[in-house]
Amino acid sequence: MVSDIRRTFVKTVKEIDWMDDVTKKRAVDKALAMTTHIAYAEELLDDKKLENYYSGLNVDTDNYLYFMANVSVFKTDNSIGRLWKLVNKTEWIQRATPITINAYYSLTENSIQFPAAILQGIFFDKNRLRAMNYGSIGTIIGHEITHGFDDEGKQYDKEGNLNDWWAENTNRAFIEKAQCIIDQYSTYIVPEVGINLNGINTQGENIADNAGIKEAYLAYKSWVEANGEEPQLPGLNYTAKQIFWISTANVWCTKDRKQSLKQDVLTDNHVPAKYRIIVPFSNSEYFAKDFNCPLGSKMNPQHKCQVW
Repeated sequence: MVSDIRRTFVKTVKEIDWMDDVTKKRAVDKALAMTTHIAYAEELLDDKKLENYYSGLNVDTDNYLYFMANVSVFKTDNSIGRLWKLVNKTEWIQRATPITINAYYSLTENSIQFPAAILQGIFFDKNRLRAMNYGSIGTIIGHEITHGFDDEGKQYDKEGNLNDWWAENTNRAFIEKAQCIIDQYSTYIVPEVGINLNGINTQGENIADNAGIKEAYLAYKSWVEANGEEPQLPGLNYTAKQIFWISTANVWCTKDRKQSLKQDVLTDNHVPAKYRIIVPFSNSEYFAKDFNCPLGSKMNPQHKCQVW
């Protein structure tokens, strides 16, 4: 799935009309250079490597405070020890723990991580419809890939170095498209707290949400073209493509206290979960087609925003 969605992103880059050829090539090179870490590091199953890594940790104490101080020293020594070494993008020590239910993009490594804990439950199951998997974990994969090309990620090259690799005209076109996203999200008022979404603070995540869903959907369409249409689920009057969108929405099914919701709107770089669905869906011509939304309706507005 990671390969499929990355391939879809590369295809999208090659086809868009607002990038010059040189910047396109650099974007494609960066996407193809992205290192992937899935589930867990193999080193975690190697007792000798683990023993060697923790050999410098002093655990000979029954005092909790002393033990935590030793752990702090151990971590600091390891960090300082790497200071003059070349960056190792496949190093297992710096990966997220397998029990983490999250996914990540690293700017300085140009890498994506999907720990084992997010590869189960509503996110992924190899025995269910591909539409469900592409709609859930697939959109997250696309989201993390796109972080390499959002307002912050675009400032780093394929090696993870802070480097301006954009042609001036193409950069202006990106800023214009990003502004559309900023303005669009800023018009949404969260009725529970009476506050507008902050389109500026959340632009990177919003760019990644919109593109990630699109990439996963197009990757699923390619899978269907190669393998055939999937059947409807028993008892549900939805097509497989409609199930894709429902699975995406299920990922962000949450319930918030008003105080928590207010804090998220004011401080989080993500918009509240509800708007991670209704705004990107309303920007998608594919969603409108699959659910027959009339042009000009709430979920199929005339004016749509999209960067990638």
